[in-house]
Amino acid sequence: MPATLLSVNVGRPQTRPGGRRWVRSAIWKHPVEGRVAVRGASVDGDEQADLRVHGGPDKAVYAYASEDTAWWAAQLARDDLGPGAFGENLTLEGVDVSGAEVGERWEIGSAVLEVVQPRLPCFKLGVRFEDRSMLKRFAEASRPGAYLRIVREGELGAGDEVRIAHRPGHGVTMALMSDAILLDHSLLGEVRKTPGLIDQWHRWIDERLAA
Repeated sequence: MPATLLSVNVGRPQTRPGGRRWVRSAIWKHPVEGRVAVRGASVDGDEQADLRVHGGPDKAVYAYASEDTAWWAAQLARDDLGPGAFGENLTLEGVDVSGAEVGERWEIGSAVLEVVQPRLPCFKLGVRFEDRSMLKRFAEASRPGAYLRIVREGELGAGDEVRIAHRPGHGVTMALMSDAILLDHSLLGEVRKTPGLIDQWHRWIDERLAA
């Protein structure tokens, strides 16, 4: 199967009911047509509601695999999970996004993007799916997708080929890193040694290993 960008998805913050309170989030994203610029630390037309934990250079673009979305649709018995269902900016087909390694680089359109870290679920995922159990289920599924940094600004659009320009070969994938953080701290030592791991995770892992 060719590696393809199925859709580019963007969203702006919305305020919606979340149990006993109202929640402001930009997790609701929708596909857009045409060529879209990726530059600075975001996709044009996309915003984040809480910049303390979302966005920034190391979370500039979020990618998720359509195959993983289809898996979730079967698991949850839902027929309404299309592109952008997990708040991703890029919905990819034929790319093992959760199996991508830290430091892996992709060429899409005229842009170059680098895999940085997995998506860790917060309560807003439960709000998006109207199911509070989604946080636990998402963690245990080991299908976190990947946050990307923008190495070379450019434009991309639905139908573009996704070319793996560089794969480090160290074996520390988004799924493994997510498992180490959320499920099995015995894996943290392996993640700590990963070339290209950002300082935030060095510090967090050092604190856990020292505890």
